Amino acid sequence: MTQAVQQEASGPAAAVAPVPAVGDFAPDFELANQFGEPVTLSDFRGRNVVIVFYPFAFSGICTGELCEIRDNLALFEDADAAVLAVSVDSKFAQRAYAEKEGYGFDLLADFWPHGAVASAYGVFDPESGMALRGTFIIDAAGIVRYVVVNPRGQARDLAEYRTALAGLGGN
Repeated sequence: MTQAVQQEASGPAAAVAPVPAVGDFAPDFELANQFGEPVTLSDFRGRNVVIVFYPFAFSGICTGELCEIRDNLALFEDADAAVLAVSVDSKFAQRAYAEKEGYGFDLLADFWPHGAVASAYGVFDPESGMALRGTFIIDAAGIVRYVVVNPRGQARDLAEYRTALAGLGGN
């Protein structure tokens, strides 16, 4: 049984864990989406999930990456994959961002404890207070099947998502 990272207003984010490796169970979590609704990773069992950590709403590279996902959402839907985009912004900022850009997927607020889920995935930068550009593709059983963490300032490649999703087979 996995332990969920709880979003409690009880202190700063935990220490940054190592990045989960391909073959590991994905750390479970519950975060509020842009509407304030709870989203729990384990509720997606039986379906693939693409978790996209990004530094901040309304920033240039992040907007480009998420708009590319928005514009190619059929790629993810065809792989029966839910997209969960996660940043340390509040649910209020996430909602304004989703509305402005027309995102049809959940934007999750890893706001408090600040960066706790990003820390559990090894992609929180405590010096800058933001999540790094980490992507985790998780299969229907909750196993990590693809991981990439890009250096600051370097956008992710949509073609890599396509290849990784195709490798999941007929889930």
